[in-house]
Amino acid sequence: MSERAEVVVVGMGPGGEDVAGRLAEEGLDVVGIDANLVGGECPYWGCIPSKMIVRASDLLAEARRVTGNAGTSSVSPDYAPVAQRIREQATDSWDDTVAVERFEGKGGRFVRGRATLAGQNGVVVDGTAIEATRALVIATGTDPAVPPIPGLEDVDYWTNREAMEAKELPASIVVLGAGAVGAELGQAYARFGAEVTIVEALDRVLPLEDPVAGEVLGGVLSAEGIEVRTGVRAESVGRDDELSVVELSDGTALRAERVLVATGRHTDLAGLGTATCGIDEDQRFIPVDGTMRAAEGVWAVGDITGKGLFTHLAIYQAGIAAEDILGNDPAPADYRALPRVTFTDPEVGAVGLSEAEAGEQGLEVAVSTAQVPSTARGWLHGPGNEGVIKLVADRARGVLVGATSVGPHGGEVLGLLTVAVHAEVPIADLRRMIYAYPTFHKGVEDALRDLP
Repeated sequence: MSERAEVVVVGMGPGGEDVAGRLAEEGLDVVGIDANLVGGECPYWGCIPSKMIVRASDLLAEARRVTGNAGTSSVSPDYAPVAQRIREQATDSWDDTVAVERFEGKGGRFVRGRATLAGQNGVVVDGTAIEATRALVIATGTDPAVPPIPGLEDVDYWTNREAMEAKELPASIVVLGAGAVGAELGQAYARFGAEVTIVEALDRVLPLEDPVAGEVLGGVLSAEGIEVRTGVRAESVGRDDELSVVELSDGTALRAERVLVATGRHTDLAGLGTATCGIDEDQRFIPVDGTMRAAEGVWAVGDITGKGLFTHLAIYQAGIAAEDILGNDPAPADYRALPRVTFTDPEVGAVGLSEAEAGEQGLEVAVSTAQVPSTARGWLHGPGNEGVIKLVADRARGVLVGATSVGPHGGEVLGLLTVAVHAEVPIADLRRMIYAYPTFHKGVEDALRDLP
């Protein structure tokens, strides 16, 4: 059997759904294909439910800070309302009926199934070939990466998916990976009363961020009673009665009810069949040009491009791809000011280049920092005010090329810094701005004052 459509979109996560919906609304015949849920990882197992967990755990932390500052408090954590909210308000119990209807309401056709690419002009889904007469868009995203640790497959481990679906939390948990997912969930679980150990093979928490971020957050996690083990690897996993046992490279063993694997994401280009489109299947990601073209007649958007594993980036790329497919000559993608936030407490926001990355590019680098507790708002905030604002400047051009904002509402403070990096606002102009007092973003002015 065979069908035809002007546009075939493989993968209906945030980027795929967005590009498919835009093109369908423009009157094109669009087929969207996905074996899983329309909307992808973000609304069902990623951004949305995880931030509901984080929000709930932050409420617990704030309530505990009342004692000694605004009276007395006693908190009894209960995860049941969180699990219920995830099911009722975020995931609709992992039912994508509304999302499918939203896409079909724009004029698109949805096919549930696993697609494999069949050349530059189409795909095969459960034996049915679908030819794309105008464009093929690949937006298959990523899946949790599970490292080949001996014995891991024999224990009932979690990835972010099982974590979001859980109705109860374990009494103890070992988190493998101290990136965004591991740090967010590890902190949240500890605030709900779990005994948490975070294991990171690299030398610090949040190893992909500027070292100042890992230093601050690592200290906070330890102060909250989380055992943070950096510079060690999980060598094997086994069982001891009802507990999982994680053997580490330093010879120690950790025992816990559950193991959470948060060691990144992976793709499977060979399984997708990218070689049939002339795209090297041995790569981790699909290379794209500035308009998201991966090959003749083929576009790719979202995580699969490797430009950043973020929902906001997938949707940004989707807009460019849609305009290019429509022949509207869009401006090429610009990733210089790509923002990202880890929603721990304190929040960790970053944009642009780190100090190390700027140096690797040969820039004449200047940096400065402002300690959030020493700023006016940080001092007023009191407990829970840990953080730092770090600016990275290109001294030769007199502009910021990167920044890190750690602290209460660090992700919101990042907005100002993202504009500065994106628009290349002269540092002289940033110094002349009027910053509202006393706000967290005024800490940017403090950091600017000390920028050489």
